Amino acid sequence: MIVVRDITKVYNIGPVEIRAVNGIDLSIAAGEFLSIVGPSGSGKTTLLHLIGLLDTPTSGGISVDDLETKSLTAKELTRMRREKIGFVFQEFNLLPVLNARENVELPLRYLKVPTQERHDRAMQALEMVGLTERAGNRPGQLSGGEQQRVAIARALVTDPVLVLADEPTGELDTYNTCKVIELMRDLNRETGQTFAIVTHDPMVADYTRRIVTLRDGKIASDTAGPEAELACDADTDDIR
Repeated sequence: MIVVRDITKVYNIGPVEIRAVNGIDLSIAAGEFLSIVGPSGSGKTTLLHLIGLLDTPTSGGISVDDLETKSLTAKELTRMRREKIGFVFQEFNLLPVLNARENVELPLRYLKVPTQERHDRAMQALEMVGLTERAGNRPGQLSGGEQQRVAIARALVTDPVLVLADEPTGELDTYNTCKVIELMRDLNRETGQTFAIVTHDPMVADYTRRIVTLRDGKIASDTAGPEAELACDADTDDIR
C-alpha cells in the first residue's frame, strides 16, 4: 500500500548538510498498526511528513496505493493527500470557532463534497469515535481526550488508505493516552484502517503490532511489537 524506496531528506544550513532521513526503505501494508520510534532528531517526524506527502524527498521514491508520487504535480499531490491520507497531530489542530461536526467536515469541504453528504459522513465518523452527542460542542467545551477523538474522526472522514499520527498522545494524561490508543487499535481491528503512529512514549509503542525504530535518519530495527493488553485506569479528573 505504502512503499518507500531509498528516500533521503537533506537540509542545508549554511555550509552544514543535515541528513534528516538517510536512505530509508519501508513498506506499510493495508491494515497494519505500527509505531515509529527513536530518539529526538532521529528523523521520525521528517519521515512521517514525507510519507504523508507534506514534504518531498531529496532523493528516492514513495508510492501510495500503487501510484508513484514523484511524477505528480503539486496540485495532484494535494489531492492525493486529502483523499488518501488522514492526519492526527499532537496539538489537535481543531478550529475553535467550529463545533465538533464542522471540524470533522473540513476535509470534505476541501474535496467539494455536497453539504448533506458532508453532514452525514461527519456524524458517522463521530459515531465511530463515540462522540455523536458532542457534535454541537466547540473544542473549548471538550476535554483533551475528546478533542483528540474529534481529530481522529476528522482523519477518518475521507476513508483514507492510511492514518498518520504524529505524537497523538503528547498533550494527554496517562488515562486519555490509553483511551486514545485503545480507540485507534479498536478502529484498526474493526475496520481494517491502517495506522502509523510516531511516538516517543514506550507505552504507546508497546500497544502496536510493529515497531520501526529510527536512529540518525536510518532504520535501526523493524520488529514485531508486543501488542500489550490495554488497561485504562480512571486516575484523573479529565475523563469522558
